[in-house]
Amino acid sequence: MTQSPVRTTKLFINGQEVDALSGETFETINPATGNVIAHVAQAGDEDVDAAVRAAHEAHVSGVWREKSAAERSIILNRVADLMQENLAGLAALETEDNGKPINESSFIDLPMAIDAFRFYASAARMISGQAVPLPGALTYTLKEPVGVCAQIIPWNFPLMMAAWKLGPALAAGNTVVLKPAEQTPLTALRLAEIFSAAGMPDGVVNVITGDGRTGASLVKHPLVDKIAFTGSTEVGKQVMVEAAHSLKRVSLELGGKAPNVVFADADLDQAVNGALFAIYFNQGQICTAGSRLFLQDSIHDAFMEKFLSKIATLRIGDPTQNTTQIGPVASQDQFDKVTRYIEIGKKEGATLAFGGEVLRDEERKGYFIQPTVFTDVHNSMQIAQEEIFGPVLSVIRFKDEDDAARLVNDIPYGLVSAIWTQDIKKAHNFARRIQAGYVWINTYNVLPVEAPFGGYKQSGFGRELGLGALEMYTETKNVYVELGAQAPITGWYGV
Repeated sequence: MTQSPVRTTKLFINGQEVDALSGETFETINPATGNVIAHVAQAGDEDVDAAVRAAHEAHVSGVWREKSAAERSIILNRVADLMQENLAGLAALETEDNGKPINESSFIDLPMAIDAFRFYASAARMISGQAVPLPGALTYTLKEPVGVCAQIIPWNFPLMMAAWKLGPALAAGNTVVLKPAEQTPLTALRLAEIFSAAGMPDGVVNVITGDGRTGASLVKHPLVDKIAFTGSTEVGKQVMVEAAHSLKRVSLELGGKAPNVVFADADLDQAVNGALFAIYFNQGQICTAGSRLFLQDSIHDAFMEKFLSKIATLRIGDPTQNTTQIGPVASQDQFDKVTRYIEIGKKEGATLAFGGEVLRDEERKGYFIQPTVFTDVHNSMQIAQEEIFGPVLSVIRFKDEDDAARLVNDIPYGLVSAIWTQDIKKAHNFARRIQAGYVWINTYNVLPVEAPFGGYKQSGFGRELGLGALEMYTETKNVYVELGAQAPITGWYGV
């Protein structure tokens, strides 16, 4: 793995690259090597204020919200075009900053981000109200942008999460201040350049970088009208509390501890491949990770024999190589968290059936952890209840549908789930019993941009993707028009 030159980045405010007023910076690290990639501007309160005010002025001026849906659509499509033209460079930057294998960056993250911008470019033309004819009157609704949207995204899918949030917000005519995670800021800053090149008016899209202090300042700002946050449940709760002070609109996509349920009548080979993808895609650093694998008693041993033989063939190493399937976790903090949970699993009495080792040698100097499997897990264990956000799988046995439903729902989270069975009636009936916002049947981690995505319980509220995401970024205004000869309230005055 070659070392790229260390660069210095700036904030993107009102169409310009600017230094943080304090001059403070922080380092972003290549997780595969542990080397510094860039010195990144640390936005302080004054920088946050400048970005929010730029977005506010752009909103008030109407430079974006008063454009026709067709004009907004053209610019969003230009963004998608420029991303497509620069796909290889964006993918390489995402892999360098995040550590995910280059094939995932190139063939999953970037295409899905581009697809999101194209979808919302089209969706901009679909935003409309409705008319309700009444005797002697007409009432109709308008869909209007909320205003300044603060969008805080995580480090596991930086470009894709940016697209999922920017797409609907901009399609609806809002202005945005985007804060990427401090661990992975580089592609968001590159995206800001792309927006500028696509013709986005100044102040409509602003990107500020920094740690949690920056995010807290953004959430508190009085000119922010809407907060969209993706991240941990604990931080999501803090966002909600702060937003309550000024009644900002909030949407939250938070943690998960997804159940992946394999019934005895499933196609085992298909389910084994699905289970591998469910937990080890992106090193398990995904809120939809199928980290709780439920196996019906009668097929447990046969499934695990196939699963463990397959896991042993996964290729771990340099994420810039096309053959790599498993890269490093994204940061030292995440490395420490995952290894701590592996030790917790051992102490709780679960059986370490595979992995659990740190992989560091002359070739692998970064944050590499073996794909890990725990069997003999009870649903009450910490490793079965708490989100690890890493390549750690808990395998839990169940007897029948009732037993599975009880275990699956005995968790604070409810983001996604999956069912593997060849009985279509069982699949549909069991899907209704699962308390989750998204249910896959005989597949996993398929997220078409047309379908709404979001969770139940402590996995958050609101929906991303699909046309439903536009509801998060629009206000509904009703207009009543009196068409009769005299207004019905006239008699109230006695005249």
